[in-house]
Formats: sequence, C-alpha cells, structure tokens
Amino acid sequence: MYNINDKKRIVIKVGTSTLTHRTGRLNIRHVEKLVKVISDLQNSGKQITLVSSGAIGLGMSKLGLQTRPTETPLKQACAAVGQCELMYMYDKLFGEYNLTVAQILLTKYVLDTVRKSNVENTFEQLFQRNVIPVVNENDTIAIDELNLEVGENDTLAAHVAVMSKADMLIILSDIDGFYDSNPNINPDAKLIPVVNEINDDIRALAGDAVSGLGTGGMITKLNAAEMAMGAGIDMAILNGKNPFILYNFFDGKELGTVFTSDK
Repeated sequence: MYNINDKKRIVIKVGTSTLTHRTGRLNIRHVEKLVKVISDLQNSGKQITLVSSGAIGLGMSKLGLQTRPTETPLKQACAAVGQCELMYMYDKLFGEYNLTVAQILLTKYVLDTVRKSNVENTFEQLFQRNVIPVVNENDTIAIDELNLEVGENDTLAAHVAVMSKADMLIILSDIDGFYDSNPNINPDAKLIPVVNEINDDIRALAGDAVSGLGTGGMITKLNAAEMAMGAGIDMAILNGKNPFILYNFFDGKELGTVFTSDK
C-alpha cells in the first residue's frame, strides 16, 4: 500500500508563479509559508532539497523591468541580480528556524558529464549535516538554455531528484494537478489523481499553458515525471498557491496528481 510517510528524501520544486506576484515582485506571504512548512518537514526527519525558480523574475523587479526580457544578455543580468536576492531571502527565512541553506547552481554541462558525481557527493554531505540545498539553474552562464527555453526547472528538478537519490519529487505549480483536458478552457476537465505510466495517451492530454513569468508547461512536468519514474522516484504535482497543502499531502490526503513508479 502506498504510504507517503515512507518517503524521507524529498525534492520540492517551486516555480516563479508561486514565489512572485504577477508584477514580478516577491509574494512575501507565500514564501514565508513555504519556508515554514519546509522547515517543519525538515525538523520531522525529512531531507528536503528545494529547487527554486524566481531569479530572473526577482531580478526584473530589482532592475525595474515590467516584462520578461527577450535578449539573452539582459536575462543573464536579471538572473545575476535576482539570484543574490533569492538566496538572501532563503538564508534569512530558514535561519529564523535555525536551519542552514546551501546554494547549488547547475547547468546541463554538469548534468551530462562525469562532474555530476561531484554534485552527488555534495548533496550527500549536505544531507548528513542537516543542510537544505537550494538549487537553481545557473542562468547567468547557461546561454543555450536561456535561448532555447528548455532551461525550465521541472526538468532540472527531475535531474536533482535522481542525483540526490530522492524518494519523491514534488512540483508546486499554479494548477491543482494533471487533468484530462485544459481546465482553463474546459470547465468540465477532470483531475487525474494517479498516473502509473507515461504513454502516448497521457502525453496527448498535456497542454502548453504557461504563466506569464515562468517558462514551464504541463509537458515539461510530464517529462520530469518520466525521468523520475524511470529512476524509481515517485512524483506529485500540487497547487502551490497555499504551501500548507504540503502538510495535508504528507498527512495522506488525496491531493493533486501522483505519478507512481513501480521500481
């Protein structure tokens, strides 16, 4: 029988739309709730890794930009400014609960090479010392990802789950889970609570809706699920509007969509 409490090592991915208002400025209430819940889960014996978007969005706000830039150098500048803001925020808020955070910035060139073992070793050392890794893509130098818009953090989170030998990946999104059609268009769309296999029928149900500040859509979440499931890691999509939903999820309530691995 499926028991969520058997999951100890958890990767939680939070997107830009959850961290910020539509203005691009920080949603302080949401972030404070998120940090509180993650701190509580960590204190309960979980080993949490946070994959956090938001650097470019926060950098936009700091630089006074109203819309996401299209040119790569300006995106990189936003990322450079925003990443400082992001880590300052997490260090301060987690510190209020006597927890330490560590920054890990990744690119696909690390994920695809032998250097990946260095990242894996770092995760293990941080877990042993009760440190919460905060992971983001290194947007300042990841030119290919920025240009091609494949540098979304759903896929990154799946890579992190595999490298950190996680038991579960949780993606906090701006939607309740995976539906049989786009709920923004079809009011009769039905939530699919459990997916046991990513096949052509499931892929055909994925839309391409993207929020104004993020870069990921449902298809990227399916790709992340497929990668996680292939490594024997379960994945869940939950609505991150209220981070306290994580309490209910770990209390065993049926929420969102769970992609189950048979490994």
